Amino acid sequence: MAQPPSGPHHFSLLRQLHLADAFTLGNGFAGTGAVLAFMQFLLSDNLRYYWLGAALLPFALVMDILDGRVARWRHKASPMGLELDSLADVVSFGVAPAAMGFATGLRGGWDAALLVYFVGCGISRLARYNVSASSLSDDQGKVTHFQGLPIPTSLLLAAILAALAAAGRSAGELPLGALQLGPWQLHPVAVLYFIHGSAMISKTLRIPKP
Repeated sequence: MAQPPSGPHHFSLLRQLHLADAFTLGNGFAGTGAVLAFMQFLLSDNLRYYWLGAALLPFALVMDILDGRVARWRHKASPMGLELDSLADVVSFGVAPAAMGFATGLRGGWDAALLVYFVGCGISRLARYNVSASSLSDDQGKVTHFQGLPIPTSLLLAAILAALAAAGRSAGELPLGALQLGPWQLHPVAVLYFIHGSAMISKTLRIPKP
């Protein structure tokens, strides 16, 4: 009896994943959960969701650190794993911190523009790293330094916002208040996103890679 032709199997993508990729996906899951938690906070005004979102961000960082260590430990890495890592980082350290800023009170028109700029810088920074990693590597193939701030450093912004929220300085109580510039409002705190985003895409700022 003739055997049916062999073809792609359902869920064959899962068979291509390594153990390190599970941690990478954990990073992306945590970042997505943070975004949803901040959205639920805006709908319910229940602070538990805000703090849940804030707590998921350092968890995403732990997953991001572990995926690299597991890949080196098992000596298994792949181009797909690199792409997964970048996509997860965009969510956890780009979109989620921007959502946290919006939830904390950066809801003016200029605030939104700066949050979008920040996410765009994060995407651009990761894309540049993916295409330039080989040129930044030493003789052993290890990347010696980062061009611009690595995107996980956006957790510094999240820490600042969390500290403000804990001190009751969120929403209408943000430091320095709000400025009316033309048709839109700008909260000066949002400028931190502009500064951090610009530092991520800088070509002259070089950070040694541990």
